[in-house]
Amino acid sequence: MQKLGYVKSALRSHIMTMLSEKISKLEKFIDFTIEASRDIKKTPKYDSVREEAQEEIYQLQKQLGGFYTMQKAMAKVVNTEFEKVQLGSVVITNKARFYISVSLGEFFFEGDRFYAISEESPIAQKMLGMRAGDEFILNKIHQRIEEIL
Repeated sequence: MQKLGYVKSALRSHIMTMLSEKISKLEKFIDFTIEASRDIKKTPKYDSVREEAQEEIYQLQKQLGGFYTMQKAMAKVVNTEFEKVQLGSVVITNKARFYISVSLGEFFFEGDRFYAISEESPIAQKMLGMRAGDEFILNKIHQRIEEIL
């Protein structure tokens, strides 16, 4: 059912690539939105449209800042294997695959579904310090840790 034995360095590189792509797309969208706001013609609705564009730019810049923060956080994530769950661990349970790194959410790697979660997330907090074979319940869902990389 679940593939065991993922290469952590490849998984980490995949996350870094995903972050870089998201940053690039946001930067292009911000540039586009700035250019579009400059092209708004003076009309009776000029001020409200321009304000909306500025608010959109502000929100995009906040998202971009979050992705830059995630990139910096990934520098702390190491590729070594662990016996206990900690930052940088790939945790494979009987229900899902988790990469404790940054809060990027669901993604696919080598055809399998993973969840990139931060160590502050509730599920990571529940798993921290556990070993393969340990079990836990979160939100009434019982999970067993099958492997830790």
